[in-house]
Amino acid sequence: MRDELPADDEHRRPDGATDETVKAVGAVTEALEWVERVRGHLYEAHQMSGHADLAFGDAADALDEAGHTELAQRLRTEIVGLNTFPGRWTFQLVEEFDDGYYATVKEFEKRTRTDLLDGRRHVFESEMKESRRTHGRSGHEARP
Repeated sequence: MRDELPADDEHRRPDGATDETVKAVGAVTEALEWVERVRGHLYEAHQMSGHADLAFGDAADALDEAGHTELAQRLRTEIVGLNTFPGRWTFQLVEEFDDGYYATVKEFEKRTRTDLLDGRRHVFESEMKESRRTHGRSGHEARP
């Protein structure tokens, strides 16, 4: 019966891997997952600030149309296109993050899995799933 099968081979602990090693690699992967969340928030900030800049441009047009030409011009010269950080727009921060910290962390996590668990992903979580599921119950199958 398919339900009696443990996790698939790509998530099964390789021979010789200790509980401590599986837990430690899981901790490295969890830390990477937090970095993935940071990356998502950076992209969110990037898109939101870009949207805000376009909205300020629209607001300047609305001020112009309402007869507030001087204020519209000040908005265009003081705010529209303003660097969000010294010398940078957010796309530059995203690129620096991706090419530096993110790439380094991602490579370290992958190398750790390769060196210690034959490159297998989510071994810790797979074992947790196996220990927590109710064998034989619908919705608790080991795999699809």
